[in-house]
Amino acid sequence: MAYHPKSEFLNVMVARGFMADCTDLQGLDEALVAGVVPAYIGFDATATSLHVGSLIQIMMLRWLQKTGHKPIVLMGGGTTKVGDPSFRADERPLLTEAQINGNIDGIKQVFSHYVSFGDAAGDAIMVNNAEWLDGLNYLEFLRDVGRHFSVNRMLAFESVKSRLDREQSLSFLEFNYMILQAYDFMELHRRYGCLMQMGGSDQWGNIVNGIDLTRRILDDQVFGLTSPLLTTSDGKKMGKSQDGAVWLNADLVSPYQFWQFWRNTTDADVGRFLKLYTELPVDECERLGALEGSEINDAKAILAGEVTALLHGRDAAEAAAATAREVFEKGGTGDELPTLELDAAELGDGISVVQLIVRSGLAKSGKDAKRLIAEGGARMNDADLSDAGLFLTPGDLAEPIKLSAGKKRHALVKLG
Repeated sequence: MAYHPKSEFLNVMVARGFMADCTDLQGLDEALVAGVVPAYIGFDATATSLHVGSLIQIMMLRWLQKTGHKPIVLMGGGTTKVGDPSFRADERPLLTEAQINGNIDGIKQVFSHYVSFGDAAGDAIMVNNAEWLDGLNYLEFLRDVGRHFSVNRMLAFESVKSRLDREQSLSFLEFNYMILQAYDFMELHRRYGCLMQMGGSDQWGNIVNGIDLTRRILDDQVFGLTSPLLTTSDGKKMGKSQDGAVWLNADLVSPYQFWQFWRNTTDADVGRFLKLYTELPVDECERLGALEGSEINDAKAILAGEVTALLHGRDAAEAAAATAREVFEKGGTGDELPTLELDAAELGDGISVVQLIVRSGLAKSGKDAKRLIAEGGARMNDADLSDAGLFLTPGDLAEPIKLSAGKKRHALVKLG
């Protein structure tokens, strides 16, 4: 990078690996030095929780506030009704307004762990774009906003072009998404003085549209900054595990499961993830990431502890680490393990071990559970489990039992 930023925020973004592109690096840097810069990231409400894939953006908002600027968390109550087509192969299923509002309520829980909300200059605010999108007059919107968009230019954006190149349908509904997102940026600038939009690099086209629209209609300059789209070193999309999405809400993924996800980071990703997802000094992140052999496992435990502490609190992180030590080093059961509670009435005469493996989340289906047993990957109370036909009676479950899939995934089963 030829230009060396003067602002603390951009220096953090560069040093810790958050920076992919910026529309005007020097101009943004000067604005950040001159005073408090309000900046936003949008989150569509397509589920009741965000997952680990959104954590890089959440950390950008956190660093923005830590370096003296104002985070704006934009909930897409309006745009979720349309659906972002960026780099998708198909159209998103449409959600009802009640579903969207329920999802927003779930997502809100996460942000209070990362940014502080309030009315002061540097306090974060959360806004919902349904406030201005729901009441738009379509004809006025077409005349005042739509006329500034070139279809030729929109078709050239990579997010749209990749879909069309694969001859996959792109509905007019989705095509409107980039106009609405551009309008969001302009409206946030008009209402809150927002000077910057941040997002993943797949949002570059949408961000540029918003900058262009704000210049055309308001004759104001605003900025865009994108982060790299993260995959793990083995090419997998960040935020997914073999059990599915790693959600940030504790009712969907327990603090122990969350800790365990980060503890299972591959060696090559440790240093990079420490810089992105923790607040440890950069040189310490690099030192830990360079460890080898058994020492890298200590670095992974530090990574897991720091990331879990930010989201769930230090006590939850330490409890998860203690559970891991008990399970892996001492062969214990661990109170914090994911737990399946069975009702004695529903249990009847008993239940098959295959059903228990599925219901405890260690396998997605009976077929998967049987294959796990056949391949020698299942254990019960730390003993190899080889009989897929095993049937457990209420008496067998008088004491909690521990089921394991491989070396790293465990669950408790007990009678309620």
